[in-house]
Parts: sequence; C-alpha cells; structure tokens
Amino acid sequence: MIDLTLDMEQYDCPFIDTTDDHDVSFTAVQWEFDGQRRELETRMMVEGEDRSTLESGLSTLQAHDNMYECTLFKKHEGTALLRTVIDETNAMRVIRDNGGYITGPFHIEDGSERWEVGFDENRTADDALADLERNNEFDVLAEDALDLPDLFDVLDNAEAASNLIEGCRSLSDVERQTLAVAAEKGYFDQPRGATLQMLANEFDVSDTAVSKNVRRAERKVLRRVVDALEDLE
Repeated sequence: MIDLTLDMEQYDCPFIDTTDDHDVSFTAVQWEFDGQRRELETRMMVEGEDRSTLESGLSTLQAHDNMYECTLFKKHEGTALLRTVIDETNAMRVIRDNGGYITGPFHIEDGSERWEVGFDENRTADDALADLERNNEFDVLAEDALDLPDLFDVLDNAEAASNLIEGCRSLSDVERQTLAVAAEKGYFDQPRGATLQMLANEFDVSDTAVSKNVRRAERKVLRRVVDALEDLE
C-alpha cells in the first residue's frame, strides 16, 4: 500500500473556493461517495475566528455552483457542523479512476486541501499523480509505503494511537506551548539544556507557574502513554 499526503488546490471545489475568500477552515468528520450519482456527502466542521466570519463563509459556500445540499446542524460562535453534498470534482474522479481511496479526513484552509490517499501499487499512484497535474495543482507532502506487517500493525494498534492523540488534545494551549518549548530547549535532556528559570523567562511567568504547567502537561500525556502501552498488540 502506498499512502500519500497531498496539499491540493482544486479549481472546482466549493470548500477550497470558500477558504480563498473567507478566513474559515473545514474538516471532514464523515464522508460517503455515491458512485451512481457521482456525488460526495460529508459532515463538515467549519471554524472561523468569530460568528461574522463564519456566517460570511457559510453564505459563500451555500451559493457555490458545485454545492447541491448544505444543511446546518449546529452553530456556536465561530464553529458549525454541516451536512453537505457536492458534485464529484476532477481530482476525486482522477483518484477513483486510478484505483485510489481516501485513508484520512480532509482539512481545507487558506485555499488548499490536505488529502490522505492510498493506492495498492506504485504504478497506479504514479499514474494518478500524472493525471492530477492536468487540471489541479498539488504538492506531495509525504509518501509512505506500508507492507502487510506494517499495515496490520497500524490497524491492530489503532486504539493505542487514539489514546495518544486524545492525550495531546487534552492539553490546554498554555500546557501545549510550555511542553513544546521545554522539549525544544532541552529541559528534559540529561544534563538539562534549560532550567525552570529559563522557561519562565520564555513565557514571562514565575518559576512556580511554569513548573505547574510542565507537570500538568506531563501528567496528562503520560497517563495516555500508559494507556497506549496497555493497548499495544
């Protein structure tokens, strides 16, 4: 299996066009393709920096020529959940015609879309990329070849991976930033490359405050690491 991460710029995608004009982003939480009708149904999370930005983006999306259905489920401040149905785009058709399949959620922001696409063989992956170049712009951000043992390992340990992801998501913005800077500056190295005082200076807080943030972040992440270790096959 060949797994590709693509940064796509489609010219016929309503979501990409909307993010070109408005400071909103879309993330697919569910998708289903109707092969007979050649339509893609999705549940999309939409985020804008505030309610006004979100509503402007939703208005543009609903008015797009390639948008068949757009139903609002929930909206709160700058976030909304939508059900959408769009016509098959050129890139979608190229991937399907070359035996490709989606392996991860879409994320669309600033006029481009992050795709996770899989192919069974290198040849079909190369053919698909060549066809995509005719009507789309894209960059290949990553390419991974998974053999059967690797693929089964990923599937068997999906729950462990999910635990680690949830541990990262449980961090507050301050905890995440503190942990990242601490690791970058060598706070966890032996010998230490940074002290609590150095970290405190980075964030303009007291030693006590930065120490609490580091400990809280460690506790949240390590709890999930232990859970992941127990789930590993």
